[in-house]
Amino acid sequence: MTGSRVVALGHYQPAKVLTNEDLSAMVDTTDEWIRSRVGIRTRHMAGPEEPVDELAYQAAGKALAGAGLTPDDIDLVLVATSTAIDRSPNMAARVAAKLGMGGGPAVMDINVVCSGFTHALATADHAIRAGSATRALVIGADKMTEITDWTDRTTCVLTGDGAGAAVVEASEEPGIGPVLWGSVPEMGNAVRIEGSPPVFAQEGQSVYRWTTSQLPPLARKVCEKAGVAPEELAAVVLHQANLRIIEPLAAKIGAVNAVVARDVIESGNTSAASIPMALSKLVQRGEIPTGAPVLLFGFGGNLSYAGQVIHCP
Repeated sequence: MTGSRVVALGHYQPAKVLTNEDLSAMVDTTDEWIRSRVGIRTRHMAGPEEPVDELAYQAAGKALAGAGLTPDDIDLVLVATSTAIDRSPNMAARVAAKLGMGGGPAVMDINVVCSGFTHALATADHAIRAGSATRALVIGADKMTEITDWTDRTTCVLTGDGAGAAVVEASEEPGIGPVLWGSVPEMGNAVRIEGSPPVFAQEGQSVYRWTTSQLPPLARKVCEKAGVAPEELAAVVLHQANLRIIEPLAAKIGAVNAVVARDVIESGNTSAASIPMALSKLVQRGEIPTGAPVLLFGFGGNLSYAGQVIHCP
């Protein structure tokens, strides 16, 4: 095989919805303040009975059903997450067990925070191209509300929980373009999940300046590596960090004909879950034609980034 492709997607969000009005009763904030600064109106919040692996499992089951596959058809499970509290068994192993995978898949967690899914997707593509896997389940899942400081109005208005999953399989024609990935290590502390218990914190202005000034040329380079002009993109799915970051970045890329994912408005910042969840929703609503080029671009924690152009399943 000469490549791989995404054949199906799935997503899952907890039933509980936390509105801006709910938050205004908890901290000194208002609906207008939140919407004007980050564009978020609601976010979903998982309960104690919904740990990260449960979120991932729910999204994975939907992706498998969409692909018409059984769990035993998968030989590689990758879970991108930065909110797994336990270290072993990892989330990928727990998802494999929940799905009843009897084929002994390779199971790995990938922690690159907000760009975790695009890193994991590239890893699956590389594994399939190298012949060490034939079908992969790639999941982004995070329970950000569990690591949120609910007294900090600058961060608690951002976070939400959820998961998105993709089934990736070998293909004669590459449907996942070359990845562009990297980081800015000297700025790694700008986004942090530290301590015991761990707490999410960030230097918001530093992150905003970096994303809006440094990422547009990188995103255009992703398109260049894929041989796709920005104006040819059918959709742009960026990490759903903040609407004030997403909209300027999409405009600076030059994707003038693309649908721009704005799932952050109803889901908040779900870290590694944000890209696959937003993409799954666009596909489910029929907003992207099958086979059309879609730019995926993740960025955030570690001040890392990763992106690729895929063909829409």
